[in-house]
Amino acid sequence: MQRKIIYFINPISGTKDKQVLLQKIKERTAQENIPFEILHTNAAGNYFFLKDKIDKEEITDIVICGGDGTINKIVNALLDVDVKIGIIPLGSGNGLALAAKIPRQFDKALDLIFKGKASYIDSFFINDTFSCMLCGLGFDAQVAHDFANQQTRGLSTYVKQTLNNFLSAEPFEFEITDRGKTFITHAYFISIANSNQFGNNFTIAPKASLSDGLIDVVIVRKMSKLRLLWTVIKHISKGEPANYTDKTFHDKDVIYFQTDKLIIKNPENAPLHIDGDPATTAKKFTFEIIPDAFKLIQP
Repeated sequence: MQRKIIYFINPISGTKDKQVLLQKIKERTAQENIPFEILHTNAAGNYFFLKDKIDKEEITDIVICGGDGTINKIVNALLDVDVKIGIIPLGSGNGLALAAKIPRQFDKALDLIFKGKASYIDSFFINDTFSCMLCGLGFDAQVAHDFANQQTRGLSTYVKQTLNNFLSAEPFEFEITDRGKTFITHAYFISIANSNQFGNNFTIAPKASLSDGLIDVVIVRKMSKLRLLWTVIKHISKGEPANYTDKTFHDKDVIYFQTDKLIIKNPENAPLHIDGDPATTAKKFTFEIIPDAFKLIQP
């Protein structure tokens, strides 16, 4: 079947020169003799119109030129559509692309679009809201909310917001239920991940896989700020999932486990992010894996 590609470009993702990318897309795709169209993302984040367009025009590939938030919105509209998803990373973090080993350089990312293989990866739901790779409650979510309000994007802005929030961060109370077992904890943040990435090669769930049918849960508990820094660094390099049979499970500063479904009660309304974008919080969340959610073009 003849490939037909739609490229979606987010004009505000990251800081890279979009005109350079546009020119490369046009030149390289024409060289491959692949019919294509270039569209811009929309502020409303509504892409359900794509279903009819893909069917009528026999589109085979949707290539998303943007960050994790843009990927989330487009893929969410295409969960039941037989189409391949490609990524050209343009975001501030690019967590999904980095987890899938998709290169950041335009030319190399385009090489992968033309020569890579599409294989299924998982995603998950949060109270029926879609996440393609990562969501969080607490500290990191507050960073995402503050970052979204900044006039400039990019890694330096994200680092600045992280440092500002670290100084004032306080733990929240959570009630966690997994496989019928419940415990209460105070934590600076909880990450629920299908990917091993926060973004920018910062690994929060070291053993996470995009296609193992599990979500990785990382709970960074209440402790001193100095100990918090050391503990997170140690977890990034040596973190291993545990389970309730581990005698030290509830004594650890970082609780790390894997599951396919999870309930978190959030009585203090800790903030929420989904795939790096700020989201509306709630008193209770149910997280559930979506096995083989979509086909991603990978090395």
